[in-house]
Amino acid sequence: MRKDVQFQVECLTRDLIIMLMEERQCDMRSAMDVLYRSKTFESLQDESTGLYYQGAVYVYDCLKEELLKTA
Repeated sequence: MRKDVQFQVECLTRDLIIMLMEERQCDMRSAMDVLYRSKTFESLQDESTGLYYQGAVYVYDCLKEELLKTA
């Protein structure tokens, strides 16, 4: 992964974890588990999807949709 893409992914990851913690009122470890096991995170790391170009709110909405479908 290119360094600029990696930086974008890392920044989005941080924001998504914070959003999960706030919305679900959970600790960081739980939020990280949810995110890192998701298909959204897998897509975020795949440069070909371009998901890393999107804003945190958009990516979080994608994650929430995924979580609703798997619940």
